[in-house]
Amino acid sequence: MKTADHKIYLASKSPRRRELLRQIGVDFELLLLRSDGPRGADVTEEVLPGESALDYVARVSNEKAAFAWDLVRRRHLTPRPVLAADTTVTIDGVILGKPADRAEAVAMLQQLSGRTHEVLTSIAVHYKDFAEQRMQVSQVRFGVLSPASIAAYCATPEPYDKAGAYGIQGSAALFVEHIEGSHSGIMGLPLYETAQLLREAGLPLP
Repeated sequence: MKTADHKIYLASKSPRRRELLRQIGVDFELLLLRSDGPRGADVTEEVLPGESALDYVARVSNEKAAFAWDLVRRRHLTPRPVLAADTTVTIDGVILGKPADRAEAVAMLQQLSGRTHEVLTSIAVHYKDFAEQRMQVSQVRFGVLSPASIAAYCATPEPYDKAGAYGIQGSAALFVEHIEGSHSGIMGLPLYETAQLLREAGLPLP
């Protein structure tokens, strides 16, 4: 399968994902989905009853990619592979999404303090009759966080647009005692799996 050009559509608002794509030389155009407004979100990010963390991130990434590819067709845009992703944090079987406020961010970080949690990132690529998804799971162990450290971190803007209330690429890197998995996956876009999928979709990558 050949792509129309050497670009993709990125169906994500995440600046981290943009940085990571640039890191591996992938040219992209943003194709943003609606996350709120009078008509609601294009794709719901609510966890379904009984849905596991693995099923949740896989479903959301696939639905985002499918919706974005449908936009390409309906708007008669240049056909290109569409990349979507979703990341979540889970501990004790509980999914930790983006905190709604400071109190929720503090509670999440207290829960992660001194323990190991999982970061799951699912990526999906849709292009013509190609529709595939990959999952990357990393283990992250935090050191014991003092109340002062948590309070100082939650006084910054960092925790509030990230699953689990932290970003490993920011000052929360100081919390991380050990990781097992993919650093880029923890940031929100596992580059090894992303490159695999984009090659399969026809994008020329090394």
